[in-house]
Amino acid sequence: MAWTSEQILALAPDASSAKAGKDLAAPRKWVSFGRDEQCAWGECHGSAKEPYQTRIELTEPAFKCSCPSRKFPCKHSLGLFLLLAEQPKLFKPGDPPPWVEEWFASRQQRAEKKAAKKEAEASQADDPDAQSKRAAEQEKRAAKRQKNVLAGLDDLDRWLRDCIRQGLATLNTRPYSFYEGPAARLVDAQAPGLARMVRDLASIPSKGEGWQGRMMEQLGLLHLLVQACRRLESLPLEVQADVRARVGWTVNQEDLTAQEGLRDQWMVLGQRLTEEERLRVQRTWLWGKNTNRAALLLSFAAPGQALDVSMVMGSFVDAELVFYPSAYPLRALVKSRNGVASPPEKVPGFDGVSESVNAYSKALASYPWLEEFPVFLRTVRLERAGENWRLRDSLGTWMKLASPRGEGWRLMALSGGAPLSIFGEWDGERLLPLGAQAEGRYVRADA
Repeated sequence: MAWTSEQILALAPDASSAKAGKDLAAPRKWVSFGRDEQCAWGECHGSAKEPYQTRIELTEPAFKCSCPSRKFPCKHSLGLFLLLAEQPKLFKPGDPPPWVEEWFASRQQRAEKKAAKKEAEASQADDPDAQSKRAAEQEKRAAKRQKNVLAGLDDLDRWLRDCIRQGLATLNTRPYSFYEGPAARLVDAQAPGLARMVRDLASIPSKGEGWQGRMMEQLGLLHLLVQACRRLESLPLEVQADVRARVGWTVNQEDLTAQEGLRDQWMVLGQRLTEEERLRVQRTWLWGKNTNRAALLLSFAAPGQALDVSMVMGSFVDAELVFYPSAYPLRALVKSRNGVASPPEKVPGFDGVSESVNAYSKALASYPWLEEFPVFLRTVRLERAGENWRLRDSLGTWMKLASPRGEGWRLMALSGGAPLSIFGEWDGERLLPLGAQAEGRYVRADA
């Protein structure tokens, strides 16, 4: 695909890396350049005696640099990629040097080993004895975990009843340890999803006016989840999957990819990076051109590890996705990619605020623990409402905008006061903007 500067900068792990990458997008800071059909490479002046060797595999993309930075991609990779997009004539076609060939060969070897492992596992799956033994082991582990989870639910239920009996007003004075105690016990009970929900309660009293209502709502959702867990076998299969996911059960991705997927031309609308339990979590939102439905891809990485950077904001990919089982399927994984797709004539999404809120209501009825709902509003205007921002559609209906980092001003500068399309995550009160389209450009809302 033809990469733009905005798409490349969207790969940056943080704002400082993006700025440093732009600073390095200057030919005078580089010793050499080169490229072939699959890779681009360059050597950059740095603080070390020898130049840093930077290489990019263009198909994914993938990056490698000899610099000591733990960020991925590093500033040198971003700078080289920006130069390739903005000044491609600098990169003379030719054979890659040995340090590029070795890296590319090692990537191919890892891919071949991964494919061979999958093939071996597939052949073992045909063995009835191995299948039976594996199923018995899985059933034994699941039964033991279920017993632990149920014990943790009893403890959580008592804690929830204590919170209500003592009154919401007392929760405003509780220390963090009041929430961390039951959360830690839930982790021990192998229910990490419930533990996260309990920890999230600690921040609600500090979120200003109306915190009591939000606290009561979250306590109610926790109570609902406890009751659903106790009656799990009586629930529809899709609801069982949602309850298990909220508790913290994982789904075998290999089993998932064996299922039939949904192929469409998907637009990459937004990405958000968060920290959860010492892990970096990247949320990537897609929207189907033909199906007009959203999909959420999750990528996890420990400190120092790389996140998936193959989905670039504003790009279109022809891909087959498999959705996780749910009463309202949103999360998906990529089963196969079939190249770059052409942009649609009409931007996907909702025509107005009322349409998006109605869709949110239906989603909430199917999946009451929904935290973020994807909303792509076409042709809305930004306007100030006191110290806050909101979006107004052509019918005059408005939606509050969450602008924790000044995105409202950035979006106003992008649109110049004219209508624009905005994508973001709706939590039932405010829309957190992640991307916007105006004058034929699609950019990050926090860029």
